[in-house]
Amino acid sequence: MSETGKASGLVRMRDVARMAGVSTMTVSRALSDPSKVSVEVRERINAAVQAAGYLPNRLAGSLSSRRSTLVGLIVPNIDNSLYSTTIKAVSEVLRQSGHQLMIADCGYGSQKEEALIGAFLAQQVAGLILHNATHTDHSRAMIRRAGVPVVEIGNLPADPLDMVVSYSNHEAARAMTLHLARLGYRRIALVTLPARDNDRTLDRQRGYRAALAEARLAEDPQLVVEMPPGLDSGAETVARLVEADAPADAIFFAGDVLAVGALLECQRRGWAVPGRVAIAAFDNLELMRHLMPGITTLRLPRAEIGRRGAEILLDRIQGRSTERRAVDLRFEIVQRGST
Repeated sequence: MSETGKASGLVRMRDVARMAGVSTMTVSRALSDPSKVSVEVRERINAAVQAAGYLPNRLAGSLSSRRSTLVGLIVPNIDNSLYSTTIKAVSEVLRQSGHQLMIADCGYGSQKEEALIGAFLAQQVAGLILHNATHTDHSRAMIRRAGVPVVEIGNLPADPLDMVVSYSNHEAARAMTLHLARLGYRRIALVTLPARDNDRTLDRQRGYRAALAEARLAEDPQLVVEMPPGLDSGAETVARLVEADAPADAIFFAGDVLAVGALLECQRRGWAVPGRVAIAAFDNLELMRHLMPGITTLRLPRAEIGRRGAEILLDRIQGRSTERRAVDLRFEIVQRGST
């Protein structure tokens, strides 16, 4: 295994060896074939690697330059079709410039994202595109040491790593909740994915609460529900909220699949939508307008986010810009029959 260069603050293998009190050969052996090193020595080396932020250069000898033409993209869930539009737009822009896209799934977890960031940086990627906007301290340190440009695309964070292209989840949730209040609904529920390690969910919850305060509606903790993704979750939640002692008269699902599951469950039970309960959703999947009734939702610029995100990343990679940009592409409420 070869050492990474010292350029841009990258840590060398001999720095790790010095911290662990071993030779560079031992560090190399521990990283390439751990079974050949004792457990005690391996633990010292792993601790030094973690502390120093060392990234093994797995492309050493295969590249003529320090950076490759690879760009790493990390999304929360590859199975979620919401991300396909963004991924396609990113890929098209990169391909036209001679760059290739590597995609990984962090499963909504910041620790898994940290491991993936480390893996991408070890491949000497030219840049990173991250859907999450909340990262571990170690992820931030690795990116800072590596000196690669980064674009966050899932939210507009208050403390961005570098560049941002997205929309405000806080403002989108606030706008939809106010929209429902202006339509006359007073018991507005919010159903989101679990908030842990999910900055988008947290911002949507905050936006919902801000709208209730603005509309002078009482906040009821029983009307805020976190559920795993899926049709079954939407069905279960709508039944719970509508059959409660103080039922919801409108439910804002911060996830379209949840909303579809809720609508299908209402139809199965013979509940009129919006007569018994109004349903709104967060993303404008194609299916939303074909259901009966069509579901009121937010139209988000997912393709434009991918395109603009890739463009400003390439501007930085290719030296056309050194600016730290924050681009808010906004959103639009699409009113349909479900509300």
